[in-house]
Amino acid sequence: MEKNVYGSSFLTLDAKGRLVLPARYRDFLESTCEGSIVVTRDPQFPSLVLYPGGLWKEISSKFISLGGLNNKVRAMQWMILGNAHETEFSISERMTLLIPQILRDHANIKPKKQVAFVGMGKKFEIWDLKNWEKIQKGEEVKKSNSIEDLPQHLEEIPF
Repeated sequence: MEKNVYGSSFLTLDAKGRLVLPARYRDFLESTCEGSIVVTRDPQFPSLVLYPGGLWKEISSKFISLGGLNNKVRAMQWMILGNAHETEFSISERMTLLIPQILRDHANIKPKKQVAFVGMGKKFEIWDLKNWEKIQKGEEVKKSNSIEDLPQHLEEIPF
């Protein structure tokens, strides 16, 4: 049976910019990471996306195969691939993930502050708690990029 993750947790970034991932996701991560996880920018909102290694291999290979002559495709490659931070990851007692400063800045997440860690099926999103609360209320959150009128082959990638 294929595993998915749903729901949200509220975590606190430590002073060094690390998150301790909830133990309830241990089985999911163990079956999907394949030794690594990747954090990158969300292409639309000021948030981050965390991909288990197996899913990242699928997504990154699709982006790589697109070429870069179309300006919208190239912009998405820069956004997703150019900001990706891959790290070795093994399931341990304390599943800790360091989030690079450049990605923390993009998502407006700060040390010693809470973030929303949201299960989205096969991946996770990481949000500044205030922005997550705004989204939940249907309020506007400053978008980081306009991704309208994407070529069809981009819309089919499960990012």
